Parts: sequence; structure tokens; C-alpha cells
Amino acid sequence: MATLTSLIPDINVLLALAPEELAEIVLQLAHEHKQNNKAHMQAIASHIHGTPGADNGYPQNRKNDAEAVLAEAWNWLLIQGLLIPEPGPNGNNGWMLFSRRARAVLANNSFKTYARSVEFPKTLLHPSIADEVWLDIVRGHIETAVFKSFRAVEIAVREVGHFADTDIGVPLMRKAFDKATGPLSDQNQPDAEREALAHLFAGAIGSYKNPHSHRTVTINDATEAQEMVVLASHLLRIVDSRR
Repeated sequence: MATLTSLIPDINVLLALAPEELAEIVLQLAHEHKQNNKAHMQAIASHIHGTPGADNGYPQNRKNDAEAVLAEAWNWLLIQGLLIPEPGPNGNNGWMLFSRRARAVLANNSFKTYARSVEFPKTLLHPSIADEVWLDIVRGHIETAVFKSFRAVEIAVREVGHFADTDIGVPLMRKAFDKATGPLSDQNQPDAEREALAHLFAGAIGSYKNPHSHRTVTINDATEAQEMVVLASHLLRIVDSRR
């Protein structure tokens, strides 16, 4: 059975890991060393000190530091709701249950995807999409998050430009931001910049919204999806400036 020292034998490597990085290993170890489907931090902390009479723990003068970073990682798992105290006296004594989310993460080997999602700052998103889209990302529904974000861009352009419901997609963006006649085109900007902005909106809708409207699109990289919804938020803020 794996131990903390067998997975990370170098104490300097252990201390260099961020809490969320170490948390992935700690969650796996907690699952491996569980008792009656319950986990206790002491089962992992014991690895730090090693087996009595054996030279398999961390150096004596670094053990307090190792315990501190383990506690940070354990606390991260608690804050994220991956480990939850068992109700009753056992929970008061440090026994934890694996949450539904933790069980799914362990079963799907999706910890890294989950960690990247929960670290994604909601403040980067436009207020009109922030709550719903951020929750989709955390839940792993990244294709849905991308579609909703760019659908919001289309709706906002149609509303601010006073277009009909039948105006959709790339043609709508071309009309709204036409450098000469578009109601959302800023005539104080140079021709080239107005034309470039029309290309940006048309390209974004054509690339990220339209495909989702007509077929099932699979996005495998959560970070890529986050970048897409940030782009949609940027476009929404540009539309806001034209209200």
C-alpha cells in the first residue's frame, strides 16, 4: 500500500507543493487507507514519522514542516467539500467521509480537472453569466458553459442593436458591427479597428456558439473552456459599452 513517503520521498519536493497539488495525493492516500469507508488524517500523518526502528520517514528536523503542509492539503479537501466530517462523535474525533463529489473524482480520475475548475475565479466572468456559467464549469459541464456564454453574447447584441429575433449568428454580428452602418460600431474608431471588431464578434460566434447550436461538440480541456468563457465575457463588456 502506498504511503506519503513512498510517493514523495524527497521532503523538499513535498514542501514545494501547493496545497491543491498535494491534496490530490492526500485524497488518494485517504481512500487507500480508509477504514469502513472513513478517512482520518492520522493514517497519512503516520507516514511522516515512519515505522519505529526503520528509516522510512522524513528527516527528524523536517517532520513538523511535513505535518504542516499535510494539514494544509487536508484542509483544502475539507473546504472544497471532498471530505466531510462524519456526523456524531467520530466526526468530532477527526473521522471523515468521502463526499459524493470526492467519490466521483476518484472514480473518474478527474481531480486535476476539478481543481482547475474550482480555482477559476468567477470575478473574471461578466455578471450576466457569472453564476450559471461558473457553476457549469465547476460541475464539469464545460461544453454547456461555452454555449451559454456565447448565446448570451448573441442575445445581448440583438437586444442592444434592436434587431429582430430572426437575426442570429454570424450575419447578426456582421450587421451589428458593420463599420459603416452597424449600430454597435463606434464611429470614433478608425475604419480598420471597426472592421477588426466585426471580425472578432463574427469569428467568436461562428467558432464557439454556432457549432454547439447544430451538433454535439466535445471540449476535452477545461482550461480551454475557461479561456472561451472569458472571451465571451470580454465581448459582453464591449456590448455593454455600446448601450
